[in-house]
Amino acid sequence: MTRRTSALIAMSLAALALSGCSNPDTQSSQAALTEEPASAAPLVSVAQGDVEGVSEDGINVFRGIPYAAPPVGDLRWAPPAAPAAWDGVRDATAFGPSCIQPPVPPTSVYNDPPETSSEDCLSLNVWAPADAEDAPVIVWIHGGSLRIGGAAQPVYDGTAYADRGVVFVSINYRLGVLGWLAHPGLMAESEEGLSGNYGLMDQIAALEWVEDNIEAFGGDPSNVTVMGESAGALSVSYLLTSPPAEGLFDKAIIESTNTRNFAELGHAAYDLPAAEAEGADLFDKLGFDTLEAAREADAQYLINRTTLAGYAPAGTVDGKYVPRQLNESFDDGAFAKVPVLAGFNSGEARTYRMLLPKKPDSAEAYEAAIRARYGDKADAFLALYPSDDMEESMLAVNRDNVFGWSTERIVRRASEAGQPAYFYVFDHCYPTMAERGLCAFHASEVPFVFGTVGDLESYPAEWPKPPVEEAEALSSVLVDYWASFAATGEPESANGPDWAPYNEDEAYLHIGDAPELRNDAYPGMFEFHEALYQQRREAGEGWFMRVGLGAEPLE
Repeated sequence: MTRRTSALIAMSLAALALSGCSNPDTQSSQAALTEEPASAAPLVSVAQGDVEGVSEDGINVFRGIPYAAPPVGDLRWAPPAAPAAWDGVRDATAFGPSCIQPPVPPTSVYNDPPETSSEDCLSLNVWAPADAEDAPVIVWIHGGSLRIGGAAQPVYDGTAYADRGVVFVSINYRLGVLGWLAHPGLMAESEEGLSGNYGLMDQIAALEWVEDNIEAFGGDPSNVTVMGESAGALSVSYLLTSPPAEGLFDKAIIESTNTRNFAELGHAAYDLPAAEAEGADLFDKLGFDTLEAAREADAQYLINRTTLAGYAPAGTVDGKYVPRQLNESFDDGAFAKVPVLAGFNSGEARTYRMLLPKKPDSAEAYEAAIRARYGDKADAFLALYPSDDMEESMLAVNRDNVFGWSTERIVRRASEAGQPAYFYVFDHCYPTMAERGLCAFHASEVPFVFGTVGDLESYPAEWPKPPVEEAEALSSVLVDYWASFAATGEPESANGPDWAPYNEDEAYLHIGDAPELRNDAYPGMFEFHEALYQQRREAGEGWFMRVGLGAEPLE
């Protein structure tokens, strides 16, 4: 791949290894000779200036490094601007604030509020082996429905990857209405007539910063893997098809993505109004007559009010950053040809039961409702989602429509393009999950693939806690796979089975109590949802969540 050049390439980016030792005790020079030298704080020069981090058990950690200017004032709803330089040495021992986000109900397993939040949030963090040189790089994009989350969450600690020789980077990006709004006034301001996708622009700016600066931390800018879960996985899917991101990464790890239909700029499409019309309607609801008034509003107030008004952040098909509907780009081969590792969880929908329609009173009523909606496809539907356990079938069809089919589709297209493509299903359950009916719920793989599964204090309060010893054994294997893939494009672990690529008879890694190589996850699932998607798309209808008992009848 061709790589972006930069005027900053000529700058010297050298990691300065400092060492030192304690002054000897004048009363006991013998004791001083046996003391280990204190670890000096690591100092690195980046494009904006010098940053000083902290040494933690042989890992150099740098937190809160700005990769773009604060998007406040006139920069609210503008592409990210270059970060300012600084004089002297910048302290990089503390995380920067998370981006502004709404509160989450305290009973939610995802309730993990940030310690601090601000519009001045476009920062990143680096974990690097102290002796790193030309090391593979992972750039982590957090999940949270493009509404919540942040790189400072304890579960996203990059130590396990640095221990395996990876330079690990985590980033913040703008969330909610501050990161994803499309609006006619913003289109008028843009030379290209664009609006929306500011959070995606942030992610691209962070990748550009990594390309220009990561060598100073011992990372190889020509071996960068983008990795994300949920909204982060969706972001990776956008990046794979986004021309401005071309050449900024070399592999992709995708955990629980979706390829739903998105609003488009300039016209209605697939049952959605034009993206900018949604933004104009939102401002009308909130009483903002001008962009200036919205820019002057308190950021937290704006996030809270738009959330209560039903605003759901998402990418906008704008012809540039998201050039087309994702499925169209993948079908036409208009995506980055890089190795892919992707999968989803067997219990994705278990934490979203509120989205399920009302369960019918009987199996007969369930079958009648399905036949009324699916016609000649009803038998195929009922074979996959039978009436003998209606709730499980309702959960499964939502899982497959949103996550399963979308994820396998990307793996298929990458494999068809000749790229190494690896597929997994996370199906692990432990007792506290089972007690709450949450086996393999959405995002439950995250502590396992970060190696933080045994750090019980890192979990949100309502997250089911695992048995540590068993969980850490499985986690170690998964981190091996992920780190190996980032390094070489092939997931390997000395303590797990050989992971065959998807093109070998639809091979996938089933992650239950232990990883096991299998073939053809959920037989018939992909084919059924692909046919359903094609029929909806050809009719000009949306396909997201239009399944099962909540579906309109097929024509």
